[in-house]
Amino acid sequence: MKQTIISIGREFGSGGRQVAGMLSEVYDLPLYDRNMLDEIAAGKDLDGAGLRAYDEKKPGGLWMSGTPANNVAQLQFEFLKGKADIGESFIVLGRCAESLLRGNSGLISIFIHADMEHKVLRIMERNYMTRIEAEEYIREQEKRRREYHNAYCSMKWGDVRSYDISVDSGVLGIEGTAACLKEYIDLRRSLRESGQTED
Repeated sequence: MKQTIISIGREFGSGGRQVAGMLSEVYDLPLYDRNMLDEIAAGKDLDGAGLRAYDEKKPGGLWMSGTPANNVAQLQFEFLKGKADIGESFIVLGRCAESLLRGNSGLISIFIHADMEHKVLRIMERNYMTRIEAEEYIREQEKRRREYHNAYCSMKWGDVRSYDISVDSGVLGIEGTAACLKEYIDLRRSLRESGQTED
């Protein structure tokens, strides 16, 4: 089987991490999220907890190249490019992967979204929050993701033109979304294996 890289961008509360976990099990592929910082830290003799404090944070400042947040982002970008360059197949959540790895023939880029009501109910249940708390938390987290993504990518966060497919998990549910994406991924892989798409 040829290399497959599945990048998943997602709105906060849309269940993107759960879907990624399901796809990781289905395809037996490693899932890279904040856990990649532990692998990076171990390889460079760094403090993993210290790196996680700046994970997916807006770099900030006029000279963002020297900020801790930018340094952590660049470590992750180098890690993902390195894995892609040696032909590894994997799934990655966020980290600008749809932009970072664009041009890799094995890349399948996905964006998962949902209406506010579904996101609020999921966060209320998961984090034991009131509706007001959940709404505010979602806004804060999506603002953080948007600022991080837009600092490093030419296309804006959530712009459907950046992704191969966008799915509403509020309509399909988590399991339905995973099933829909599996069907799409299988078709893409089949077409590539048969030579019906450019390699």
